[in-house]
Amino acid sequence: MEKTIVVKSTVGLHASLAAKVVQAASRYSVDIYLHYKTKTIDVKSILGLMSLAIPSGENVVIEATGEHAQEAIADIASILS
Repeated sequence: MEKTIVVKSTVGLHASLAAKVVQAASRYSVDIYLHYKTKTIDVKSILGLMSLAIPSGENVVIEATGEHAQEAIADIASILS
C-alpha cells in the first residue's frame, strides 16, 4: 500500500521533523519506505531521511507492507503534510 503526499513543513524535512517521523514509524512492525525522486529509504532510519534533504512543497511516496500498513502510512502522512 502506498500514498503520495506533499511535504508541507515550511523548511522541508529538517532534523526534528525527521526524528518525529522515525519515532512514529518505529511504533509499527511494518516495512515502511519513503520514495523521493530516484531514492528510496527506510523511514525508520533518521540518517536516511536526512540524506534526502526534501524541501517544502515536494511530493513523496510513503509505502508500507504489513498488518498495520494503512495506520502507519496515515501516521507518517499526518506528520509530513
